[in-house]
Amino acid sequence: MLRCSIFVLVMTLAYAKTPGFCRDCLAEQKAETRRCAACGSPRVVRHKELYELTLAHIDCDAFYATIEKRDNPELADKPVIIGGGKRGVVSTACYIARIHGVRSAMPMFKALEACPQAVVIRPDMEKYVEVGREVRTLMQELTPLVQPLSIDEAFLELGGTERLHHDPPARTLAKFAQRIEKEIGISISVGLSYCKFLAKVASDLQKPRGFSVIGREEAVSFLAPRPVTTIWGVGKAFAATLEADGIRTIGQLQEMEEGDLMRRYGSMGQRLARLSRGVDDREVHLNDVAKSVSSETTFFDDISRYDELLPILRSLSEKVSWRLKKHGIAGQTVVLKMKTADFKQRTRNRKLEDPTQLADRIFRTGLDLLEKETDGTKFRLIGIGVTDLCDPARADPPDLIDVQSGRRAAAEAAMDKLRDRFGKGTVQTGYTFGGKRDH
Repeated sequence: MLRCSIFVLVMTLAYAKTPGFCRDCLAEQKAETRRCAACGSPRVVRHKELYELTLAHIDCDAFYATIEKRDNPELADKPVIIGGGKRGVVSTACYIARIHGVRSAMPMFKALEACPQAVVIRPDMEKYVEVGREVRTLMQELTPLVQPLSIDEAFLELGGTERLHHDPPARTLAKFAQRIEKEIGISISVGLSYCKFLAKVASDLQKPRGFSVIGREEAVSFLAPRPVTTIWGVGKAFAATLEADGIRTIGQLQEMEEGDLMRRYGSMGQRLARLSRGVDDREVHLNDVAKSVSSETTFFDDISRYDELLPILRSLSEKVSWRLKKHGIAGQTVVLKMKTADFKQRTRNRKLEDPTQLADRIFRTGLDLLEKETDGTKFRLIGIGVTDLCDPARADPPDLIDVQSGRRAAAEAAMDKLRDRFGKGTVQTGYTFGGKRDH
């Protein structure tokens, strides 16, 4: 009995040295218990390196679906799928739908077979972009070192922010998660570690509303039993190659020499060797301007006729133009993307003499590219975009050859003002008026 009491005392003292706090009331935890000693919440985070780690990956939970549920409380307990029609794919699904087997990029008909009771909502990218921008703004209040990966996730480096926030990064991140829920109405999951690779892995461990920590001491043992697909760049095809060589787990990679892996798999072998051991020296840095701006759509039914594709191309061009103008950038190369009924992709591009923000120029250039592709081929997807992004100061100078271009530019500017004031559907061009198609 005495020996048992001594053991309990020793263990209690050991646990007391493990930093921890409650993610709900933020109370420090002095002993290892399943629930917060102050408020009883089970959302307690503890880790030996909790107050030493500074690199985080933040990922919004089921971003599009969560926004739709926020805006329509009647959807709170229902499975929600964000995506296109019968010919589209799932953009994202809420966690209720995921329980039924719905996954991102799944064809919509398969998603509805798995979860026929799901509520399907078309993506509202403008709304999602705006919410993403709100989240990003709050991130930048934590640290200037924010590296976005997409509309709903980013890496943050919080080293040196303790004096600013009067808290170590772990507690600052917990407060941030609370603020996102209170002010924006969505939830996030946080992964905290010493490197990008493991921070991103950590953010996936306890979704939704997760907060996971992976430290240096445990990195190798934590990774060892996990599948090789945990490593960035190891998709289904490369995983099959590794499996053919008898490699299924990261632990097997850890037992192999880096030189041997490089001889087998080239530069990817070096990545396997290093990441399998938790070695990732990449730093969080501010991203350059986006490389492209584009918009695309998948059709309900395949389309082959030029006159049917034309209004769709015009509508997509207007969306790209609106994004360019809103973000204060221009592009010099127009890119047309098409996917045939048998899923083969065609990409065509043309570099303009001068950068542009105008829907008219994007559309007319895309139209020239489209005309060469409409040979009876049936298409299931079309997209238009621009690359070679730059400052808009050089965009759309007067065209001395095409004298009508100036009038079209002036007309577009007038339409932009009306749309800004009364809504985007207020004004339509002759290409799209009356020709709106459900796609």
